[in-house]
Formats: sequence, C-alpha cells, structure tokens
Amino acid sequence: MRNKVIAGNWKMNKVLSEADQFADSVTASLPNDDNAEAIVCAPFPFLPSLVEKAKGSDLKIGAQNMHFEESGAFTGEVSPVMLKDLGVTHVVIGHSERREHFAETDETVNQKVHAAFNHDLTPIVCVGETLEQREANETMNHIENQVQKGLQGLSDEQVSSTIIAYEPIWAIGTGRTASSEEANEVCTQIRNIVQDITSENVAEKVVIQYGGSVKPANIDELLSQSDIDGALVGGASLEPASFLQLVEAGTK
Repeated sequence: MRNKVIAGNWKMNKVLSEADQFADSVTASLPNDDNAEAIVCAPFPFLPSLVEKAKGSDLKIGAQNMHFEESGAFTGEVSPVMLKDLGVTHVVIGHSERREHFAETDETVNQKVHAAFNHDLTPIVCVGETLEQREANETMNHIENQVQKGLQGLSDEQVSSTIIAYEPIWAIGTGRTASSEEANEVCTQIRNIVQDITSENVAEKVVIQYGGSVKPANIDELLSQSDIDGALVGGASLEPASFLQLVEAGTK
C-alpha cells in the first residue's frame, strides 16, 4: 500500500519568522501515522532553520528547485550537494512555473532528477498540461512525453522512489480544480506510462500526487481516488491549520 504524501509548496512567500512559527505549530501537532507523510518545500533562505526545527518530528523539508551540477560558475543557483548538507530530503523539479518563467525543459528536468538521486534526495517531478492542450485533447500525449523524458535513464529502483506530481497548469492558483475523476484519469495514465517503461510492479510503488487548487474542502474526495496518493499544495499549505487538515486527510 502506497503512503499518502502531502507536500506544501510555499513558492515565494513568507519571511523567516513566519516560517519558524509555521514549523513550531505544525511539528507540535502532526498526526502520528506511518502511512501519511508531510513535507514542506520552502524558499532556500528558510531551509536551515526549518530543518533544525523539524528534527525529532515527522515533518520533512524540501527545496523548490536546484541546479543539476554539484558546483561551479552558476551565479544564483543552489546545488544538490548544498541541499543534502543542510539535511533537506526532497526537491521539487520541473514545476510549471519554473518551466514557464525560467526556461526549464524536459531535458533539464531529467538532469536534475538524476542529480537528486546521486545525492540521496527524493525528487518531486511535476508534469501538467495547459488549458489549450486540454481543450485540444492533447493532455495524455503531453503528459506521456513529460513523464518519459523526465524519468529517462533511471533505474527501476530510482523510478519507484520518485514522486510524480500531476498539476494541470490551468488549475494552479486559479481556484479552478480538476474534478476528482479528471485528476484520477490522468494519474492512472501516468501509472500506466511508468508501467510501460519499467519492470513489473514498479508502477504500483510510485507515489502520484495531484496539485492545483487543493484545499481542505476537496482533499478527501481527491485522495479517495484509485491512483491519487497525495497532493502538492500551494496556497492551502501556507497556514498551519489548513496544512494539518490536509495531512490529517492522508491518514484516513
């Protein structure tokens, strides 16, 4: 049975004091359940403090991006070596906002995924289609292309440890959410794609999240679906109370 994984993506929000207050509230109240995982993916400046505050709790700390090189002349970038040294456990790779605004490609996503595994970081690999692609019935082909290229060259063991987040771009921050059936249809297809490119049983181990205007009001319905194993959450992850509600839903 796959764990339910709730990951908060804070994007470019909060200041350090707010991040610390969040961690204090959440670590004191996380449900004690081995089948539900809670991750906060925070801006780089907050990571050292959050890792320290999360010690001794079940809260895991992730980054929102990283470079695929270990070091070098890459001004403004952060390497997997740096993240691992801090005690970070997860990293978001290929978020649609990174693809749109910062020239992420399927190829750089793949390089970053390999770099993450080379440094014992768990990648949360984001895939998703635009509204135009959905209306043109191109969703499945687009997702297949992203998944295949993003996971290219990984071992079966690495693929089974990858978290894939399906985030329809048209539902991110818009208040518009894919129906649970629509979301599950794509997540099922993602699992089928993984099955096609790996050995037997690997696809059944892969955690597939849904992301896109997820909130406490719709999390139960989403997690009730056959192939949705958690959520990558933006706005609703910024407040301790709503984040804890989302994690609690993963324990049911």
